[in-house]
Amino acid sequence: PRDIQTFSAEDLSRIIEMAWEDRTPFEAIEKNFGTSEGAVIQIMRSQLKPSSFKHGAKGSAGGKPSTYIFA
Repeated sequence: PRDIQTFSAEDLSRIIEMAWEDRTPFEAIEKNFGTSEGAVIQIMRSQLKPSSFKHGAKGSAGGKPSTYIFA
């Protein structure tokens, strides 16, 4: 898995955007950026305000409630 610090600001933005979308599974993010689900969660926690992160966790991703993914 890639280190978070190796991503450009544009890549980080796109990773967050993809993770935020309900229709994008983590496998697609991993395929495009070489980063695991856990790394995506770390990216989101480090780049988003806590209230934004919690708001995003109320949606769903990959067919599972995101509260289980982002918690």
